[in-house]
Amino acid sequence: MDVRYHRRFRKQYRKLTKGQREHFATRLSLFIQNSRASVLNNHSLTGKYFGCRSIDITGDIRAIYAPISNNAARFIAIGTHSQLYG
Repeated sequence: MDVRYHRRFRKQYRKLTKGQREHFATRLSLFIQNSRASVLNNHSLTGKYFGCRSIDITGDIRAIYAPISNNAARFIAIGTHSQLYG
């Protein structure tokens, strides 16, 4: 899986705590191996993020990505549920 990052994602990522970044690294590794693993709760989005998908990082942290192809994704946002959807 080819993973790319939007500039907005990189900015939001820098604001995460060290622990949250570590959780993202763990989940990203799993995502690369199996993007449909049940623990990721990978699901499609509607509204503002129509055409994108979301994965769970921690209890409240989500990462939103746009599928580019079967083997590529661009992460566009990361944050708490209320930061992303509020």
